[in-house]
Amino acid sequence: MDKSKKIKMTQISPLIETQNLEKLAKKTQNTYESIAVIAKRANQIGADLKMELHSKLEDFASHTDTLEEIHENREQIEISKFYEKLPHPTILAMKEFQDDQISYRYADQQ
Repeated sequence: MDKSKKIKMTQISPLIETQNLEKLAKKTQNTYESIAVIAKRANQIGADLKMELHSKLEDFASHTDTLEEIHENREQIEISKFYEKLPHPTILAMKEFQDDQISYRYADQQ
């Protein structure tokens, strides 16, 4: 994920806010379709974040350590804290949907 996108993600409030369903439904003409688009995008964001976090933490993995040799790594803790502070993928997807940053199409339409 590029640096500008991470900066934008940290600027979004992680707090859950109530949404106007009529406003959401205006884009697709159907509340359920809007929610389905947001949910699919949230799954994509969540999978991307998980893959990125695991790839960063993999650098710190030591497969030969015993329990006595495991120690804290400050950088690893900071990376984990950064990802914990990010808004939930659903909040990010909702923001993208409201800002018209999500393109979608129906499977039967080519």
